[in-house]
Amino acid sequence: MPTRFLDIEQHLMLLELDAPFDKRAVQLARRRMAKRWHPDIAPAGKRHEHEAHLKAINEAADQLERLAEGSRGGRVSASAVRASAAAARKARAEEGRRAYEAEQRERERAAERERHDPFGDRVPDHSVVHRYARCLAYPEWGVGTVTGIYFSEQEGRTQQWARVSFAHGVRTVPAGSMRFVDFSKPDPAAERAERFMVAARRAMAEGDYALAGQRLIYARDAEPQSVAILRLMTIAFWRAGDLEAAARCAREWSRVDSSSRGALRFMARIYKRMGAADLAAEALGRVAA
Repeated sequence: MPTRFLDIEQHLMLLELDAPFDKRAVQLARRRMAKRWHPDIAPAGKRHEHEAHLKAINEAADQLERLAEGSRGGRVSASAVRASAAAARKARAEEGRRAYEAEQRERERAAERERHDPFGDRVPDHSVVHRYARCLAYPEWGVGTVTGIYFSEQEGRTQQWARVSFAHGVRTVPAGSMRFVDFSKPDPAAERAERFMVAARRAMAEGDYALAGQRLIYARDAEPQSVAILRLMTIAFWRAGDLEAAARCAREWSRVDSSSRGALRFMARIYKRMGAADLAAEALGRVAA
C-alpha cells in the first residue's frame, strides 16, 4: 500500500545517513550500502534477503536524491526531516485506526451472522429441489425462498436444516418444519385457512387477541362455513374486548351451526356484557329450547 507522505526519516535510517544532506551525500551512502548488501557477497541462504534489502536501499536513495534536487540550495535541512517524519507517523496512525475500525465492524457482522444464521457459511450437502417454502412453525412469515439445505451433527444424530430468505430476513429452520410450495398450482383454500389458523393460535398464545382476530378474518375468507374458525374468531374478539365483532362472529357461528348451543351461550354472555338484556334473554331462551 503506497504511503501518503514521504517518510524521509525511515529512508535515512535505511541508508545510515544523517540530516542535513544533499544529493552527493545520498550517492555516497548508496555506494557504501551497495557494497555491504550486494547479492554476490551474500552468505549461503541469504541471497534473497540481500536482494530485497538492496532494492529497498535503491528506492530510498532515488527518492532522497529527487528531494535534494528540488530543495533550496540542493540541501535538505534537519527541520524538514522532522516535519516529514511527524506527518508520516500521523498518516500511519490514521491508517491503523481505520484498519482497526474496519476489522471491528467485520467481527461484529460475523458475530451477527453466526448468531442468526449459524450454518450460513457451510457449503450445501444436498441439492435443493424445491425453491419456495413455508415454515409450518411460523406460517405468518409467508412464503420464503430456499437458498440451501445443510446438515449438523450433534451427539451422533444428524439434523437437516433449511436456510430460507423471508421478507423480514434470512432464517435457518429445521428442514422438517418446511412445506414446499408449487406456484404452478393454485393455493387451496384449506391450506390458507390452516395457515392463518396456526398463526392466530400463536398470537393467542402470546396474548395478542386483537392480532389473532385479524388473522382469523383471512382464514374465514378462505373457508366461510368453518365452525372451528368462527368459534375461534368469537373467542379472540371476546378476549380482545371487541364485543361488537364478537357478537357478529357468534351470530354467524349460530347460522352456520344452528344446533350448536355454544354459539348461543357466547351470544348471551356478549349481549349481557354489552347491556342488551333482552337479546341476552332471547339467546338463553333458545339454549333452553
